Amino acid sequence: MSSITIIDYGMGNLRSVQKAFERVGFEARVTDNPALVANADKLVLPGVGAFRDCMRNLEDGGFVEPIKTHVDAGKPFLGICLGLQLLFTESEEFGRHAGLDIIPGRVVKFPQGLQAGNEELKIPHMGWNRMAIRQPSPLFAGVDDGSFVYFVHSYYVVPDDPQVVATETEYGLSFCSSIWRDNVMATQFHPEKSQAVGLTMLKNFGNL
Repeated sequence: MSSITIIDYGMGNLRSVQKAFERVGFEARVTDNPALVANADKLVLPGVGAFRDCMRNLEDGGFVEPIKTHVDAGKPFLGICLGLQLLFTESEEFGRHAGLDIIPGRVVKFPQGLQAGNEELKIPHMGWNRMAIRQPSPLFAGVDDGSFVYFVHSYYVVPDDPQVVATETEYGLSFCSSIWRDNVMATQFHPEKSQAVGLTMLKNFGNL
């Protein structure tokens, strides 16, 4: 069985992702060694925190080139939450900051005053919400359209190419909640916190 490698760059609850993969029968290793990242069969980039700090940690840890090499080699890649946003060209969080630029596009903040009916929506967007499947990513095999998944975020991605949008979610506006392009899959929501639906996605990734 091919190995799953989770990048430890000092941001994110890595153990919960590792435990979720173990629950569905896969061995997943957490590493802060860029050489192990470079040799990974399947790579997972989780993350929580500020975009700028995460990019700095990826650069300082020597992870940027191994990530890009992995993606260019066509090997499976999964980004989770900030791990989705980091794939994009730039983020407007606390100024403008360059990302990995693997997926052209930008990361923007939810505007103030979003409403659902007469209710003003809180930012960050936190809790359970539905995802509408726009294209059948391998990640969603056996997952129903409209399934509920778990979110915690104040920013969302806007891809230049709408063809990479795998799911959309409504929160006062319709936003891209996951992407898929070739071997690259990434979710704004947390599969490891999304109970049976999320575990199905992680199992699908492990089986690629």
